[in-house]
Amino acid sequence: MRPVTGRRPAAALGTLLAAALVVLPATPAHADGIRVRQWSLEAMHTEQAWQTTKGEGVTVAVLDTGVEADHPDLDGNVLEGKDLVGFGAKEGDRAWARHGTAMAGIIAGHGHGPGNADGVMGIAPEAKILPVRVILEDGDSSRAKARSTRGNALAEGIRWAADNGADVINLSLGDDSASAHPEPGEDEAIQYALRKGVVVVASAGNGGEKGDRISYPAAYPGVITATAVDRYGTRAPFSTRRWYATVSAPGVDVIIADPDHKYYEGWGTSAAAAFVSGAVALVKAAHPGLTPAQIKRLLEDTARNTPADGRDDSRGFGFIDPAAAIKEAAGLKPDGLKSAAHGEKYFGPGPDTEGSDGGTADWAAPLAGSVGGVLLVATVVLWRNRRPDREGF
Repeated sequence: MRPVTGRRPAAALGTLLAAALVVLPATPAHADGIRVRQWSLEAMHTEQAWQTTKGEGVTVAVLDTGVEADHPDLDGNVLEGKDLVGFGAKEGDRAWARHGTAMAGIIAGHGHGPGNADGVMGIAPEAKILPVRVILEDGDSSRAKARSTRGNALAEGIRWAADNGADVINLSLGDDSASAHPEPGEDEAIQYALRKGVVVVASAGNGGEKGDRISYPAAYPGVITATAVDRYGTRAPFSTRRWYATVSAPGVDVIIADPDHKYYEGWGTSAAAAFVSGAVALVKAAHPGLTPAQIKRLLEDTARNTPADGRDDSRGFGFIDPAAAIKEAAGLKPDGLKSAAHGEKYFGPGPDTEGSDGGTADWAAPLAGSVGGVLLVATVVLWRNRRPDREGF
């Protein structure tokens, strides 16, 4: 796709980076087996953080494909949002809100059943989700329409979220195509949100095995960018390595909730961003007066499994630890710090589209549903021995 100055296809954010769904035979699991598989809860020291807060009073805007508000793990936690796409799948369709629901569950799922012991538990289970639909699912049949429809849904969505109560904005999406470049409207929208005290979190990209190309919105100044690691703290091979990496978070073997009320296992830096947004929600709930810049610095200073030189492009400052950040924040006072810019050298015209690998950008870039950061290859259904339909995700 050749860039169009100042505009992008409505609800489209570049090359289609999410891999197709690969469905394997269902793994036998009872409902309570879902929680056991959520290795991220223990890895992120959530029990320690929850002694202080579970995110009550904080709103996380999920700019994505929509969120299934009636999912039992999210019931009561989803606010009325905004649809900035305006076409495509609707509630009840298979291509509706799969990715966005997965991200919302990671952030603020509260489980269900007696004692909420079943289903997905999010990092901030008492936070609220503000859904803002800015992209279509990869499997949406309306992708062809998106090719000829122009708009700037992402920038509009960021501003709308900042003006409608968001404390945190989660961007589990991105463009790291050969033609990717900074969009002034998106950059300005992010700076607008940051000035209003809204923390912005984005996924680093899934281009670690495809050249580590720069991904936007991850590369914009002030954004907290999440890379993906496995349960051993090792960088996931697909996770993009770039200067903008802030912290790492779980991105492999992640249990996710789906609008079909089944549970899947997936991967991606989308998931990592959602985990970081949940962690930020906990910090904001415990210390609501802190600025986005202070919170970013806190996450950097309190990260675990720090790289040998203190930071690297694959894991940032290390694995996120919300409990440590909450404790450290007790000694801080809001001081109006501003987010640090990376400098103009990182914002040139963007890579030349000529000679791009595989030619994917020519056909995939205009497609709506580019959840580019991104989750998710869903591989295993984990709910009551049922098998999913054989279709894309």
